[in-house]
Amino acid sequence: MDVLIGILTNIFEEGFIYGIMAMGVYISYKVMDFPDLSVDGTFPLGMCVTASMITAGADPLLACIVAFIAGSLAGCITGILNVKLKITDLLSGILVMTAMWSVNLAITKGSAVLPFYNKSTIFNTGLVQILPESVQKYRVLIVAGLMMLIVKILMDLYLKTKSGLLLRAAGDNPQFVTSMSRNPGVMKIIGLAIGNGCTALAGSILSQQNESANITSGTGMVILSLASVIIGTSIFSKVKFMKATTMAVIGAIIYKMCLVAAMQLGLPTNYLKILMAVIFTVALVSNNFFSKGRRKQNVQPNKL
Repeated sequence: MDVLIGILTNIFEEGFIYGIMAMGVYISYKVMDFPDLSVDGTFPLGMCVTASMITAGADPLLACIVAFIAGSLAGCITGILNVKLKITDLLSGILVMTAMWSVNLAITKGSAVLPFYNKSTIFNTGLVQILPESVQKYRVLIVAGLMMLIVKILMDLYLKTKSGLLLRAAGDNPQFVTSMSRNPGVMKIIGLAIGNGCTALAGSILSQQNESANITSGTGMVILSLASVIIGTSIFSKVKFMKATTMAVIGAIIYKMCLVAAMQLGLPTNYLKILMAVIFTVALVSNNFFSKGRRKQNVQPNKL
């Protein structure tokens, strides 16, 4: 029983953290219709910024905020490359992702791995210290869940504002945004900034859980986040009361659950990336299948 509780705790801990990234990718992929590959670079960016700051003695919560800002700036660069310089969306993301490798190495002063063991993190400072002894072992789950909830609430509130509505319109109907005397390109840059900011924040939180930063940790993050969004929105698309951000988080938890289940069944870690690709492929195929089914149901037969 203790083993099962431990496995479930790990699933939800990382599911909540990756859920923050999934919410960010939901903005770029679903709302903006922008396949943003720079996620693979901004995730380790958040880790490296956090590790560098905590090693220097900075407050861990401040490190999370700075990581979000750093990710947002990287997202802005992706948007500027696409909007202002007319580079395609895929190439814009690839260029930023490639550049982030050198940026991350510069932040960690040339080290591929930067540990900060026994330093202050969001999991062992602040209000966490007043938690009862009986729940101290769940402090990572509690803090990760709280951070995810804060990001979700803020994002839901933002999407209801005028700027948030224009952001959603920029992905579906750029002409409408233009008619409102707003530049759809600017809204795209804002959307990419939010998406990559959330991705870097997720990297920051994960690095504080692991007490180390690794510049190679971003490999496959775009697949993980896209699969989470697609799984969540496909399964719960008919649940009217559930917000898309909630679907993205649940999709991340389900995705993590599939990976853990495979590992428990004896899958070697060397094949983990293949499994990630397979899950993503299944999610895409299922999403296309159900989308076609819904379109057929919506087609009304011509009346004679």
